[in-house]
Amino acid sequence: MKLATQDRSFFGSTYEQKLNSLKTLGFEGFEIDGRNLIDRYDEIRRAVLSTGIPISSVCGGYRGWIGDFDAEERAKAIADIGEILKYTGDIGAAGVIVPAAFGIFSKKLPPFQSPRAADEERRILLDSLAQLNEHALKAGSFLLLEPLNRYEDHMINRLDEAGSLIREGEFAAVEIMADFFHMQIEEPDVNASLRAEADLIAHVHLADSNRLQPGYGHTDFTTYFQTLREIGFDGYMAVECELAPGDGMQAYAEMAAYLKSCINAD
Repeated sequence: MKLATQDRSFFGSTYEQKLNSLKTLGFEGFEIDGRNLIDRYDEIRRAVLSTGIPISSVCGGYRGWIGDFDAEERAKAIADIGEILKYTGDIGAAGVIVPAAFGIFSKKLPPFQSPRAADEERRILLDSLAQLNEHALKAGSFLLLEPLNRYEDHMINRLDEAGSLIREGEFAAVEIMADFFHMQIEEPDVNASLRAEADLIAHVHLADSNRLQPGYGHTDFTTYFQTLREIGFDGYMAVECELAPGDGMQAYAEMAAYLKSCINAD
């Protein structure tokens, strides 16, 4: 298992500076915005070669959502993600992280009733995933389907819901991105859920139970990392969280030390 992180302003302004900062802190990969990957691809590729720190994954940088209520917005998402996948494949990243949607509706908040029937939601998601599966196959990359918690999305909240869609569609280039923050809210038993979807988990996001940096909440990272090791997961785990107050680089050094102690615990 390898540690990665999303970008921070204090890492530097150039990608060589950013990747060198990660190396100094003890991180092994960089999760990048998809628009930045396209716009600054040549610079990023040179930085990867000079520092030895790879692009682990891609998160964001596209318009719309694959489960959008608006058909035009859904088409934009599919087109943009398809374009990002080409660059993701070229640079050797694990894939593009994609939830069904973010913030368009929650069944746990008023008005509680989705404007679209559940069977129609599933049909639309399967159609979007089928199109992106083809894009990913052509690019030699993967779509990483992310379940979000019930307050951020109403379509895919648990790992098994993502797995069900992937298996129904028989998508060879769609896998699961497991986020520990969302799992703390949605999974009855995180370890059991990780084991049940072991064959599809390709990437992990790290944040504590309160979405602060790992070590500032009550998430049992040591046990969950042991479970990931047992199921054969050896991919990247990317930090996606808020930081403790104070110096950002110091917070990252503290976080890297804490996570590595959890990874290496007996």
